[in-house]
Amino acid sequence: MYVWGARYAQAVRLDEISTPSRVAAADEGVSTSELGLAARNHGMPLEAMRYDLTPPGLHYLLIHYDIPYVDAESWQLTVDGVVDRPLTLDLATLRAMPAKTVRSTMECAGNGRARLEPRPVSQPWLVEAVGTAEWTGVPLRDVLVAAGVGARAVDVVFTGADHGVERGVEQDYQRKLSVGEATDPDVLLAYAMNGAPLAPQHGFPVRLLVPGWYGMTNVKWLTRVEVLDQAFSGFQQKAYVVRQSADEPGDPVTRIAPRALVIPPGFPDFMTRARVVRPGVVPLEGRAWSGRAPVAHVEVSVDRGATWAKASLGPDGGHRWAWRRWTHEWAATPGRHVITARAITEDGEVQPVDAPWNRGGFVNNAVHEIPVTCLEA
Repeated sequence: MYVWGARYAQAVRLDEISTPSRVAAADEGVSTSELGLAARNHGMPLEAMRYDLTPPGLHYLLIHYDIPYVDAESWQLTVDGVVDRPLTLDLATLRAMPAKTVRSTMECAGNGRARLEPRPVSQPWLVEAVGTAEWTGVPLRDVLVAAGVGARAVDVVFTGADHGVERGVEQDYQRKLSVGEATDPDVLLAYAMNGAPLAPQHGFPVRLLVPGWYGMTNVKWLTRVEVLDQAFSGFQQKAYVVRQSADEPGDPVTRIAPRALVIPPGFPDFMTRARVVRPGVVPLEGRAWSGRAPVAHVEVSVDRGATWAKASLGPDGGHRWAWRRWTHEWAATPGRHVITARAITEDGEVQPVDAPWNRGGFVNNAVHEIPVTCLEA
């Protein structure tokens, strides 16, 4: 496939202008392209974890291509493939169907990527690629039932209106779920976030919500839901895998690994974000979540993981897929400290101090460390 290079008046192959996936050299700094991604996308300021529901403007954001302009009046969703009754739904029809609201913590699969060595070259996330919202929409399974999913159905493919190029491949953004995953009662065709219509950057007018799964599965700007009688292996399915080398297929990225984050205590240094506190009792707090088994408890360390203390974990409030608040009181003494926390799930999975490296920088749920200086009294 070719594009016309207007400046040079010559044909150019797409794979000649697309940057391939790679790992940074040991002494390689963050590139201007990565800085451009970091400016375009954004993480959630960690102090925003004080909100049970993340305000939409503070919720993390990752956009693969351009934000498409979608006219709500003319928007339609096609539901077709291996179904008995293909559907074409407009926004008014979808809104007239019985709705459900699900509170869900969403996290980017690449959260923590920039902390890996060697660093995979991509969006340079630290630990802020997360947010929690209440999403309102129509359960996907209700729409699939209305369409009459055929007995031969295997996968359900979701296509967004965003279009671009990755590694030389021109594509609409697409992801899939198995039929069993797609018919989970909490999977939504969502049209509202925290009680308001979706903002353009969050997928207006309709996006997919798959609670407990990393963000790449929650396709924005939906235009089509297609039921297939065979396994789907599109580009984004093969891109989001955990692998050590470029020539292995890898394991697919699916559910969110357990993580606890600390709301930075005290006040920050402007450049380093290192924290400053005064001696005495310092309240520590944060949030913990998991898309796998539920979080059972959280442990806190003030000495870079040399010792751990059990934090108080708040109730889930019936919100299985949302983060939970935790608190701990720290008797701060003058000097330098490193604060961290780790989540432990009901089935015994412990958030690691160091997560295994992988080429894409995915599912890095290693504990993050917050340097804290306690001043003299």
